Amino acid sequence: MSSPRPIDSAIQGACPRCGNPTLFAGPVRFADRCRGCGLDYRQFNVGDGPVAFLTLGVGAIVTILAVVVELNLSPPFWVHALMWIPLTIILVVAMLRVAKGLLLALEYRNAAREGRIVERE
Repeated sequence: MSSPRPIDSAIQGACPRCGNPTLFAGPVRFADRCRGCGLDYRQFNVGDGPVAFLTLGVGAIVTILAVVVELNLSPPFWVHALMWIPLTIILVVAMLRVAKGLLLALEYRNAAREGRIVERE
């Protein structure tokens, strides 16, 4: 049995060790452990990194699209609000599951752990 690629694990919500689709217990909440191989997902610290990067990336794309629409069509402000606010929220939430899964799979693959300060003698 080989481990899935990190991107495949993220897209499918699969365990980065065994490939069983057990990574998530909710829409964007990780399960405590894999039901297939027992890998403890709590040892990984994904944090808020995926949210920050998604917000910045999606925000940049939506801003560029909003400027293009404004320059070509000049709609009223309320049209912009109705278009871009929901689109931004939908894109960030939809991509969050994949981004969190990818970060966890990469942490597993690279054996990344939280840093510690080593005291000198």
